[in-house]
Amino acid sequence: MLQSLFEPRSVAIIGASTKELSIGNVIIKNLQKFNFTGNIYPINPKAPDVRGIKAYKTISDVPEDIDVVHLVIPPDRVPDAIEECGRVGVKNVIINTAGFKEMGEHGAALQNDFVARGKKYGVRMFGPNCQGIINTDPEFNAYCDFTFTYPKPGNISIVAQSGGVGAVIMQNIFDLDVGMRMYASNGNACDISIPEIIKYWGDDDETKVIILYIESLDDPGYFMDVAREVAAKKPILAMNAGRTLEGAKAATSHTGGLAGGIVTDLIFKKTGILSFKDTQEMCQAAIAFAAQPIPRGKRVGMITNTGGPAIIATDELVDGGLEIPELSAKAEEVLKKTMFASASINNPIDVVATAGAPEFRSALDVMMNEEQIDSIYINFVTPPFVDCESVAKEFAEVSSKRIKPIVCNYMTDKAQWVETTKILSDGGIPFYDFPGTAAKALVALTKYYELKSRDKGTIPDFKDINADAVSAIISKAKAEGREILSSFEVYAILDYYNIPTSEWFIAENKADAMLGAEKIGYPLVLKADAPELVHKSDAGGVVLNLASAIAFSSAVAQMSQKFSDIKHNYFIQKFMPGGKELIIGAKSEKGVGHMIMFGMGGIYVEVLKDVCFELAPISDTEALEMITSIKMYPIIKGVRGEKGLNIQSIMDVILKISKLVQNHPEILELDLNPVMAFENSVAVVDARIKI
Repeated sequence: MLQSLFEPRSVAIIGASTKELSIGNVIIKNLQKFNFTGNIYPINPKAPDVRGIKAYKTISDVPEDIDVVHLVIPPDRVPDAIEECGRVGVKNVIINTAGFKEMGEHGAALQNDFVARGKKYGVRMFGPNCQGIINTDPEFNAYCDFTFTYPKPGNISIVAQSGGVGAVIMQNIFDLDVGMRMYASNGNACDISIPEIIKYWGDDDETKVIILYIESLDDPGYFMDVAREVAAKKPILAMNAGRTLEGAKAATSHTGGLAGGIVTDLIFKKTGILSFKDTQEMCQAAIAFAAQPIPRGKRVGMITNTGGPAIIATDELVDGGLEIPELSAKAEEVLKKTMFASASINNPIDVVATAGAPEFRSALDVMMNEEQIDSIYINFVTPPFVDCESVAKEFAEVSSKRIKPIVCNYMTDKAQWVETTKILSDGGIPFYDFPGTAAKALVALTKYYELKSRDKGTIPDFKDINADAVSAIISKAKAEGREILSSFEVYAILDYYNIPTSEWFIAENKADAMLGAEKIGYPLVLKADAPELVHKSDAGGVVLNLASAIAFSSAVAQMSQKFSDIKHNYFIQKFMPGGKELIIGAKSEKGVGHMIMFGMGGIYVEVLKDVCFELAPISDTEALEMITSIKMYPIIKGVRGEKGLNIQSIMDVILKISKLVQNHPEILELDLNPVMAFENSVAVVDARIKI
């Protein structure tokens, strides 16, 4: 439990300083300015007091038990300080000091030393190289941090791996005049981890929404377990840095090359976390999550007293996958009686600029009573000829019933309409300066609903596979020190998992190749098969559509000469023209398992990059979502008179590859490219596996 860290009754600062601009002074200043309700104990062997508070020479001299100690001392002194804290029963230590594992071997050794000492005494350690924590609960007012933003109480809790980004998020929430619940930035995270913090806030009733910023995951499995549990109870809005890192440059597969740094975003999706790419957009969404209920669908009712912003909002809402349904005949009858003659009584309802509280209230009541409306979007400009305070009161009263979420594009000079603004704020109405911003917040609310309510599907348990035979192939290759499996091994593995392939044959010489060709029948594909030829097409090791024995014999001769310096076999396949080229792949990720990729394949896969990823194990629902999510899905489905592909057959291959890599985690990278897909069938025509 982290209760004593976030709800401290006493805080000591080892390294408290009388210098105004030192961290050891700023932390005490923040505790004082934020009206910390507990006792503050500066530890300074030379000064009698710090900022008017009696100072103590050592932590051992403090007359009470300490919940939280800040360490603001040179790195070399930290291990002994942790030891001393442990001896006197300190519960938590926030190590603000930097200079540990982020600085190299000496720093890492120091960190290992103080971590071991802390664990010996049961001291929980936060940091090092961190800011600290904040709790705005008036019972504590704990500002155990050296940042500069003094938030008011609220329901948004923020945890950030980077203190700089965390401070930006906290300041943005503050600038939007919205309250915050708790804040944490734990730096190197030597002990107390981000998943632990999220778990603690998951049980905190006053935390309505969690904002998360991360750059790496030390224990992805634990993070996923915690995130899945907490996201089911309350929204987690997250950003992941490093999505475009080129960490896959050395990949031998198309899948590895295209994966980049997306695994964290896949973890977010798998666990129900709502992912963002823009910090401000995430903060704006958090405001809505903190104040409003979650919609039960994607159908929006819009009320406006000005035209242009409604058009902008509609575009943003529709782009986000939401719908603007027509109103019922019953609703229109009500509105005909309550609206001005010049009003538009469809959806959006344009109450016109002269509308006052009665007109807005009628429109709101209609939207709340319409079964085909799940959320309300309001454009509200404040005309000087309207009692805007009364309008705002109606918004607040309807919102207080928490029937459907309301977001508002509030267009005004807030310096003039102070009371109207206060009514909206106190009433929990999330309001925004721009129509697109408000619309994006509503889209985020709806996406969270879809994440929570989506059919997770089932993970099939295939009976037509031979996992033991595949294990034997992999074990043999490992024993021989090979990373790249031969074509014979790869296609044998596909056969053992009953994954359809084009008919194939492997020959060591020209005579056997001719026999294999006659056995399969023309037309054929000929490939040079050798471990060195990873991308055969690029090396000129593939010849297509060999329609006769003469053409085939000539191709074998040319290939033999071309690769005379490489020991190779001849891989012969039935040529399968007329299908669409797909790619299905897998890539291992440490601590996570495997990412599965699906998309349009062929030689242009890394140019088109029309692919998507999911984390294994994949359910039937997820496999279908992968197929339908790519840009070229209309071609897969069938467009302009063309017959569609066999989607169930494609799903089966995706699901069996997911099962294959689950059963055999030694597989690091796998490519099926292309998979030729037809109206009634699919067949793998090229494949590679790295272990």
